[in-house]
Amino acid sequence: MSPLALISVSDKKNIISFSKSLVEKFGYQIISSGGTAKYLKEANIPVLKVSDFTNAPEILEGRVKTLHPKIHGGILAKRSNKKHIDDLKNNNIEPIDLVVVNLYPFQKKIAENCSWEEGIENIDIGGPTMIRSAAKNHKDVSVLINCNQYDEFIDKLSEGKLSSHYKASLALKAFEHTATYDAAISNWICKEKTLDQNYYLESLPLIKTLRYGENPHQKAKWYGRSKLGWNSAIKLHGKELSYNNLLDLESALATVIEFGYENSDKSLLLPNAAVILKHNNPCGAAIADKLSIAFQKALACDTTSAFGGIVAFNKEIDLETAKLLSNIFIECVVGPSFSREALGLLTNKKNLRLLELSPDCINLKGSSSIKSIRGGILIQDNDGPNNNNKDEWEIVTDKHPTEKESEDLYFAWQICKHVKSNAIVIAKNQQTIGIGAGQMNRVGAAKLALKAAKNLSKCAVLASDGFFPFADTIEIAKDYGITSIIQPGGSIRDTESIDMCNSNGISMIFTNSRLLYLFF
Repeated sequence: MSPLALISVSDKKNIISFSKSLVEKFGYQIISSGGTAKYLKEANIPVLKVSDFTNAPEILEGRVKTLHPKIHGGILAKRSNKKHIDDLKNNNIEPIDLVVVNLYPFQKKIAENCSWEEGIENIDIGGPTMIRSAAKNHKDVSVLINCNQYDEFIDKLSEGKLSSHYKASLALKAFEHTATYDAAISNWICKEKTLDQNYYLESLPLIKTLRYGENPHQKAKWYGRSKLGWNSAIKLHGKELSYNNLLDLESALATVIEFGYENSDKSLLLPNAAVILKHNNPCGAAIADKLSIAFQKALACDTTSAFGGIVAFNKEIDLETAKLLSNIFIECVVGPSFSREALGLLTNKKNLRLLELSPDCINLKGSSSIKSIRGGILIQDNDGPNNNNKDEWEIVTDKHPTEKESEDLYFAWQICKHVKSNAIVIAKNQQTIGIGAGQMNRVGAAKLALKAAKNLSKCAVLASDGFFPFADTIEIAKDYGITSIIQPGGSIRDTESIDMCNSNGISMIFTNSRLLYLFF
């Protein structure tokens, strides 16, 4: 008896050459459903239509084609089980040895913003059922779900190496495939009908196994969506990205896009922004009329911490900026593009990673932030760029900020959002001059930031990501010459802080929203 292969594919890439090999080299008989049967027949490949094999017509406009005992009995029968073999004989069912199925392109259709009705019609039923049946019975049946598997299968078949381990690996890929498909359907229905999900469903393919995690003794893998975020970044030069590189790049990008991100036609009127980041915290940030000046100002904030850091820009990196970058040791540079001259210069640094990330691949509105905990995950809305509702801000002191102070306060508030709490940012001329990050108390963060700013803090502004529980931070800020403060407000002792500002001629704004950033 010839081995049977059931082939039903929406993606017909390489199916002709694969089917010819099955028939001509290994004597397979092919069973196939409507569209695939026609495609194979036109290529002069002998094929038996499913409806002829089952003696049952396709009905309901093709919704029911392969849902038949002759199909699923042939796939699910255990060859070593006498009762199963007797059932096949008694019901005139032939065993099916190979199932080659890929599914209706549901994900592609919904990505095109198709109608609800079209989305529903692109939910495959028979395909996943056959795939799952074959995967369940993988001891006796091989299942292929991707054209990239065809050559390897033919090679294994030629060598007589369809081992149990290989078939189990095919089954794993098959169940991953149907799980991904079902997750996409569930998420789409929830989105379209604004329903709450009872389960978090996400299916992300493996991008690569990383050399190690945060430390060399920790294993790490990178999973992600295709054509989105860092998976879509073009690495123009340098070593492979590490686990820590990716974490720092994410933080650096999240900070710099607060000031907008240049599109391909460069039609957006944006400030030139540069952010230098180390260990998930900005160690320098600035905006200026020129990108090179923005970088110089960001670097001046903390030249020590910038060593071995990540630099992110919101505009094309030009030659003048590249010359400055080439003078210091940094791990990665990312931006929307590099000029030819800048790229030519920076590629002289052998290990420097240069990444080009298109604005089309960045979700500027933010989506969800996911943190793992023991036994589960926590999900929250991302605090996306420019989520600074200035309409809710109020000046709470007798003295009002000047126009220049207002600009610096807004700048400092945008940076403070990306500094680990407790966070204090000192800014002047739209440049960070002192940052206090990740401290257990706010006054400690203020002391670090003000000490780093030194005498530059005179007539500078201060941003705090949380309210002041006491007036002591303001008292210290006064001693360093701070003239304006921005903070959320909301402490039971707010009056003490306001009074301290009024008595020292400091203006203060309450934003009425906090920016705590505790974990990456």
